[in-house]
This record gives sequence, structure tokens and C-alpha cells, in this order.
Amino acid sequence: MRPSMRQQQASRGRSGRGAAKSTGGAGVGTPGPAPAPWLNKQIPGQRLSPRSGRGALSNESGRYEKEARWPERDGWDFSQDLPPLRTEVAREQARSIITRNDSPDISFGQSINPYRGCEHGCVYCYARPTHAYLGLSPGLDFETKLFAKVNAASLLERELAAPGYVPKVIALGTNTDPYQPTERKERIMRAVLEVLARTNHPVSITTKSALVLRDLDLLVPMAEKGLASVALSITTLDPALARTLEPRAASPRRRLEAIFNLARAKVPVAVMVAPIIPALTDAEIETILARAKEMGTSGAGYVLLRLPLEVKELFEQWLAAHYPGKLKHVLSLVRAARGGKLYDSTFGERMRGTGAYAQMIARRFETACARLGLSRNRGALRCDLFAPPGRVGEQLRLF
Repeated sequence: MRPSMRQQQASRGRSGRGAAKSTGGAGVGTPGPAPAPWLNKQIPGQRLSPRSGRGALSNESGRYEKEARWPERDGWDFSQDLPPLRTEVAREQARSIITRNDSPDISFGQSINPYRGCEHGCVYCYARPTHAYLGLSPGLDFETKLFAKVNAASLLERELAAPGYVPKVIALGTNTDPYQPTERKERIMRAVLEVLARTNHPVSITTKSALVLRDLDLLVPMAEKGLASVALSITTLDPALARTLEPRAASPRRRLEAIFNLARAKVPVAVMVAPIIPALTDAEIETILARAKEMGTSGAGYVLLRLPLEVKELFEQWLAAHYPGKLKHVLSLVRAARGGKLYDSTFGERMRGTGAYAQMIARRFETACARLGLSRNRGALRCDLFAPPGRVGEQLRLF
């Protein structure tokens, strides 16, 4: 059977020979795609090879595809023959830009994502499964095939000008990072921030990138009005671990420097210890908080490792390649905090987990924050200064 264009697109960039298994399509009642064989047993010589500068090790088809594809080894495993995976950016015209959210365990009600996909390549990223909606893989496709919403700023201006719009804090960086490497060229986040600054609209930013410092000229005056706050996400202070775990994000040192410069500029800045990975980064909780406090952070938060949908397999593959001796221990603790599963999406539990291990992490975090004087909550931002942009076609008022 000849694969569709979407299937061909989803299979680009895979290493090794491709094997395909039909899943029968939706509504047929046949089983879904079988798990990749290297997840069921470790066979000498079958372990996936990491790609330089990339987090995921594979590129299996998304969960909505009619065929499941995975690489098979034929004994000719010459990693030097694999071409480098270059980042492709497709510029698209989005139809809307503000996303509304009513989840009870999320602190924001609306958000903006200037990009789909993220070049940072964090292997644990819970946003990876969204690439399946595009007919692409949550694996390598997610970090190499990006979509830039080039009309984000103009859409935002239009939506803020809509009659009846009620200002609430807009969160940026909740799904993919707005300051990922391609932002240096695209400058979409910059344009969005300019609209928010011009209209006195409150904004909360979460990022792993020191590129946020580029926009201090906008953030400082907004912060002076109580309109802006920033959080830097730090997973580990170990540069070697960070380079494989989140290969194209700023180094831990650069993120700490960003905290220092934001605090010095009097922009409210917090540290997110996220995600906390059992038996891999959990020993660093207190050290990360202490270093961030030294740099000037005033608040802190954390999220326990989340492994929804395809992220489970991608993270297992990463552990098998980089930390095979810790694989069983890490996954055992994840299950202990997720009711025996690798992930539980229950509201109120998905961010922090449950059980003895999750409670121990919570106590350690709370104790360290209390000792360091770090707030657990970001300060409230002002919504009363909002000045809607002029509506398209609106007549000039007569004075």
C-alpha cells in the first residue's frame, strides 16, 4: 500500500530500514500500532543511537496515522552515514492566537504559542504529542519540523480589540518555548510582546532561554507597571546531563545568568524546577533553588516528570541510550508517583503526582522554599491598566 503524503512526511528523518504495520484505520476495531520492539526487550546491538544536538532518538509515526513505522536494524549500523537533521521552519497564517483554558490545576486562563514544535528538543516535553495532530511524529519531527505563526501579533491586536474582551493574564511558554532558537530570526515573540506592551496587557513568560534578555527594553517598563513576570525553567545544573536531556536549550549557567539579569533589572523572576525526574535530577532540588535565590529569584515552582502518550516511549528510549543502568529505577519511581502507571492525567494530580515518593518531593521542595524565603506563588499582575487597541475601521472620535 502506498503511504499518503502525511505518512511520507511523518517518516522523514528516520534511521535504519523502515518497517510498517497497518493499524486498520479508525473505526475498524483492529488493534493500534504495536509498541516499538526495542521497548519490549533489550537486544545487543539494537539500541538506538542518539543524533547530535537532538533529544529524541526515534521518529515513529503519530498516533493518528494508519500505518505505524519504526526503524529496523539490518546489521549495517554505521551511524556516521546518518545525515545531520536540519531544522525546517514552515511559516503559517494562524486563524486565531489566544487559547482559552479552564483546567482547574493550571494558574492561567489564556495563553499564546507563537510556534508549533520546539527546537530545544527536550526529550521529556509534554507538548510533543501535539505534533501528531499535524500528521507528524512527536519524536524527531517535533524538534526539526517547526511552524511559525507569522501573523501572531496582528491576530493578537485584533482579538484584544474585540468588543467584550476582558483582560486576563496571557501566559507565554506554556506549550512550546517562545524564545526557542528560531525566534532569533523570526522575532514573533518580540512582536507579540510589543502589542502587549502597547496595550498595557499583563503577561507571564516561562522559558528555558537566555534570549528573553533581548526584550528587557519591553519587559522593564511593563514590570514597573505590574504587567510582566518571567520564570526560568531549570531541570539540572549538570551541563553534560542538560546537553543530552534538552540539547538546544540554554545551558544551566546561562539560565542562572538570565535570572540574575532579570532580577537586577527589577523584572519579577521565578525559577521553575521542572521537570523533576526521579533518580536522575531529584537530588538537585535544593541546590537549584539555592543557586536561583543567589541570582535574585523571588519565587519558585516545580512539576514532576510528565510522560503523556508518545512521550513515554521517547523517554524510555532516551534512558536506554544514555542511562541504561538507571532505566528500571527511574521508571519504577515514576510509576510509584503515578498510581502504578507511567502517566496519570487526572486534574490535581498530573503536575505533582501521588503516593509516598511524590509527597517526599513536595515536602523537600516546601522546606527548601521556606528556608530560602522563596514564594510559592507568582505575584498578581494588573489588569486594570488595559487599553484596547483601535478597532480596524473604527472612525476617529470627535473631540
